[in-house]
Amino acid sequence: MASMFYPTRSEECSLLDPGYGIGSLTSAFLDRWDSYFHRIRVTGYEVDNFIYRQASAIATEMRAEAKVLNTDFIDTAVRSILSPEQALFSHAIINPPYKKINTGSRHRYLLRKVGIETVNLYTAFVALSVALLIDGGQLVAIIPRSFCNGPYYRPFRNFIMERAAIRHIHLFHARDKAFRHDAVLQENVIVHLVRGGKQGDVTVSTSTDDGFNDYSENTYPFSTIVLPEDQEGFIHVPDAPVVDQIRSSSVINSSLDDLGIQVSTGPVVDFRLRQYVRQAPEPGTVPLIYACHLSSGWPKMDGKKPNAIQRNKETERWLYPNCRYVVTKRFSSKEERRRVVATIVDPGMFPDGTEVVGFENHLNVFHTSKNGLSREVAAGLAVYLNSTAVDDHFRKFSGHTQVNATDLRNMKYPGNDALMSLGRWAAQCGNLNQDDIDQRVSKLIG
Repeated sequence: MASMFYPTRSEECSLLDPGYGIGSLTSAFLDRWDSYFHRIRVTGYEVDNFIYRQASAIATEMRAEAKVLNTDFIDTAVRSILSPEQALFSHAIINPPYKKINTGSRHRYLLRKVGIETVNLYTAFVALSVALLIDGGQLVAIIPRSFCNGPYYRPFRNFIMERAAIRHIHLFHARDKAFRHDAVLQENVIVHLVRGGKQGDVTVSTSTDDGFNDYSENTYPFSTIVLPEDQEGFIHVPDAPVVDQIRSSSVINSSLDDLGIQVSTGPVVDFRLRQYVRQAPEPGTVPLIYACHLSSGWPKMDGKKPNAIQRNKETERWLYPNCRYVVTKRFSSKEERRRVVATIVDPGMFPDGTEVVGFENHLNVFHTSKNGLSREVAAGLAVYLNSTAVDDHFRKFSGHTQVNATDLRNMKYPGNDALMSLGRWAAQCGNLNQDDIDQRVSKLIG
């Protein structure tokens, strides 16, 4: 992290370390840059009283003017930003805390006062630190990759890209190393940002873990990292300089809106409707579909999940007509072969006379205005989504195991004719394996 900064013309450095701990990052920075600057001033924040006492003692022995504050960084930073005499820093090095911020919390209120809307402490720390940098100031932070996509982090992405340029992203493939003590199980990145910098090419480096034994790096145009036409501002982190078949194809150019298809998160939140959920089907209930039913069929009586939900005036609004849908799981494990796994849910899965079904909240449902898809379109869409090309494309911009409806909405798809052609081919072939699907989709992509 210390090596990712680059030299500046100034002989003085003012370093911010808002997740100070005992000063490990600051020490690394001083080891790297102490001889370069004539003067280095360090400001650190540590709220844990025990660690703060250790950090304060260590700081007195540092080769810099170091002060560690036992105060809330968010509170102090917001007051600084709003002050006409705000303290500005030339450098920031950050390993921030990772914790959700409740909507009605004091931290959320304070952040909104300075135009920061975010859902986690780690993005709050990064946004505040960027706001406290001088023009040309540099920030290096190690953070989870979850900010790169998804609707919750869109305001944060906008905040950062309006104020800073991305210079370098390092991706750790191992999810369980950098934040193992905090039980944060997802891919992690180190980002290097420059406040007020002109956005240019981005260096992307990768390694399995913090051993860096398989370190490699490549340079990409910014238009590869953030697509110019993407209103969500998703940040793609390519892990190798290979062609993304989906993005480079002239055939895969339709949005779901173009196709007249919608994708929605399953509307049945079981704990909110607990009184109506049943383990076994009974009179007055309808099928309730969980992820386990996609692989083993419905009902699954020997499983842990319920199989039915009562149909009444309280549940009716959450139910879908018993039609043909394409369904994906919203959550997968890192070890699964594919992140995106699509299954067709067909009326034939359920007893005759079933009028409506429920989809649990951990599913994504492809539909047409809450009705089903045609047989050919459903089959073609399932084949496309189950291809390795789609999975590779999805993994390039999604650093967590969630497959959100927003992510699926932002993907490109074959046109209706191509989907129907895929569907007819699938019907003729019967049982398909992965090689069959990949060869057919590759032929379609061209």
